[in-house]
Amino acid sequence: MRNMCRKLIKYAAALLMTIGSVGMAVLVYYGAQGYVMYKNAVGEVPVETMYAAVYSEREDFAESENLPEFYIQAVIAAEDRRFYSHSGVDPTAMARALWHDIKVKAPEQGGSTITQQLAKNFYYSGEKRLERKFAEMFTAFEIERKYTKDEIFEMYVNSIYFGSGHYGVTEAAASYFDKSLADLSDYECAMLAGIPNAPSAYSPDASPQLAAERTEQILKLVND
Repeated sequence: MRNMCRKLIKYAAALLMTIGSVGMAVLVYYGAQGYVMYKNAVGEVPVETMYAAVYSEREDFAESENLPEFYIQAVIAAEDRRFYSHSGVDPTAMARALWHDIKVKAPEQGGSTITQQLAKNFYYSGEKRLERKFAEMFTAFEIERKYTKDEIFEMYVNSIYFGSGHYGVTEAAASYFDKSLADLSDYECAMLAGIPNAPSAYSPDASPQLAAERTEQILKLVND
């Protein structure tokens, strides 16, 4: 009986080592593919040109000093709580998202930082693929090396989609509330912060009820 238990333990240990080795090999493979994707992307459009590109595309580009403080707080609370402390990738958020996806057995959360989302929106598109996730990470690290946090935040909120055909926070504020950024209430700031996570669902034009529910969630996150 003892010999049988020892054999089972040895077999289990060997199996775990094999699984671990295979898993590592898979990560290395997709990591290498992602690195190639990243190098090709930034080779065509250097990271140094991102800010000028976003700025030139938006006549209503809003710089940090013109963004309501509550809106900044709401976006950070909703999207990336450790934005000001990480270097482009947040391992804690990625682990939390992975655990959530395992529990629900679906790729619902990505654990992406604001910087990663900016990298994805600017450089990459298409379905979720592991190599693209690695490419986003490599790009995010470079973005963080080249730009300040304020510049990264500006590029993000001036280029993201807010639903109903609206891009950029200035356009969204004008279209949804007929207001300038300076005139937004805290509630309106929270609503705008919540829309980009799922624009087709949280746009007040698409679903006022869902937009209101999402806004209350954002307000709670800011106050927690």
